[in-house]
Amino acid sequence: MTDPQVALLMLGLFIFIVFLGFPIAFNLMALGIGFGYYAYYDPSRMWRAYNRLDENAGWWESARLWVEGFFNNRIFDLFVNQTYTVMANDVLTAIPLFLFMGYIVERANIVDRLFNTLNIASKNVPGSMGVAALITCALFATATGIVGAVVTLMGLLALPAMLKARYDKSFASGIICAGGTLGILIPPSIMLIVYAAASGVSIVRLYSAALLPGLTLVGLYLIYVVGRSILQPNVAPRPTADEVPDVPLGRVLVMIATSFFPLAFLILAVLGSILFGLATPTEAASIGALGGILLAIGYKAFTWERMRQSVYLTVRTTAMVCWLFVGSYTFSSVFSYLGGEQVISEFVRGLDLTPFQFLLLAQIIIFLLGWPLEWSEIIIIFVPIFLPLLSLFNIDPLFFGILVALNLQTSFLTPPMAMSAYYLKGIAPPEVRLTEIFNGVLPFVLMVFISMTLMYLFPQIVFYLPAAVYGR
Repeated sequence: MTDPQVALLMLGLFIFIVFLGFPIAFNLMALGIGFGYYAYYDPSRMWRAYNRLDENAGWWESARLWVEGFFNNRIFDLFVNQTYTVMANDVLTAIPLFLFMGYIVERANIVDRLFNTLNIASKNVPGSMGVAALITCALFATATGIVGAVVTLMGLLALPAMLKARYDKSFASGIICAGGTLGILIPPSIMLIVYAAASGVSIVRLYSAALLPGLTLVGLYLIYVVGRSILQPNVAPRPTADEVPDVPLGRVLVMIATSFFPLAFLILAVLGSILFGLATPTEAASIGALGGILLAIGYKAFTWERMRQSVYLTVRTTAMVCWLFVGSYTFSSVFSYLGGEQVISEFVRGLDLTPFQFLLLAQIIIFLLGWPLEWSEIIIIFVPIFLPLLSLFNIDPLFFGILVALNLQTSFLTPPMAMSAYYLKGIAPPEVRLTEIFNGVLPFVLMVFISMTLMYLFPQIVFYLPAAVYGR
């Protein structure tokens, strides 16, 4: 077999082992080291000292030099260097701090106050409880960036309230699932940090570019919720006085000041300090982590046990992301060295695609990958395959990254690996069936596709803020 054929075999084995359920980070590292040993195999270099041994050398000395020669393959040097590169990456330093902020905020008992406040404030809006749940999801998801936590907490809090208010089960489930995924798109998003590290695009420009598309998607969700509530009042009946009591305006303003504004101020402080150049993402994440602790203390929800849990979950998630990067960097380096990247590039060139056709093909592939894989695996492993091809079609990596971020919303919403649906089903009342949850999220998947279409037709939605704040 030629080296490019070996590279394609390497990629095929990776996909096969992924579907067997083997941990992806270890799969990448094992294949990278295994095929890298073949790629960098050089007996004259590896066993140079062993071959110079005197004939009278003892068996221990011979065995020792042979083992040293066996491990004298350059793949081990590459693996160590890639590990150091990941651990020394300044962009990735922000991930544990944002994660810690999210886990602390999650445990600060903010969600119930926020949902109740917005539910009362929007009482006269069609589908008011759905609107309140969606805005709460969007704000809380933005603060935490942890989809499972947002969907679970909102499923425990908002879903029973909506079902009690006679909301359609599919409609209510779809709102919570779709709203809970917004945190991977709207800054400060951990997914965008990972894409910045994988692509080399400035995280600051990515954050500014993602802001308007994220708000556009939230707007489309709200239009759908309010529009359907008007057209089909039976799916979202207006709340009765028993379900949502009348509260004086002054009291509503106090509730907003004590529930909505603190969390919104924390998010804006973190995001604003990044966008206006007052702090690097890592420094802003540090501010956010401290702000999350102060918020928890202010709501009297800060305990040593919650602090310990937050630190443990932060370390565990950060380790997963870092080892994914180490495995991906090693795998992709060997894949490229064997000529696999060139084979893919020549294949795509041979298709004679237009930029639109390439974008469409890439997004379809990413959409399909979202069925069996999580966003982190897609961003770290598969998106780098597309990145070298962008220059062939004059596509800005910034624009491509925002389209991917929008597309990956669907990875949490579409079966068979619709994790948002499974998170919700795990805590939903027994009468809410999984098929009803899937039916509820489908209109929101359509909203994602509409938002991607708008981004392509009106690219200034992506480029306006980066150009206005930082110039071209």
